[in-house]
Amino acid sequence: MSKFIEFVREQGVIGLAIGFILGGAVTKVVTSLVEDIINPLIGIVGGGTESLASAMIRVGNSEIKYGQFIGVLINFVIISAVVYFVFKGLGLDKLDIKKEKK
Repeated sequence: MSKFIEFVREQGVIGLAIGFILGGAVTKVVTSLVEDIINPLIGIVGGGTESLASAMIRVGNSEIKYGQFIGVLINFVIISAVVYFVFKGLGLDKLDIKKEKK
């Protein structure tokens, strides 16, 4: 059992697993926050009553949906920040042996 634990620590599996679990758990909450609260607020502030996600520019028959892209970008930034600060806040970055050996 000790060899298995040493293998997990040496390979940095702990950090990868925590990042994967937190990312999956937080994604739905952050997506709802962005789509249901942030996007509508930005849409209202931007002069419209609709959501930011529906903001687009029409060029001929094509639609460039820049609002949806901005929403996805906000979603990414929030998820990245949450995972980073939880990981650092709990001191989980100190669990991997690879960092100790360097």
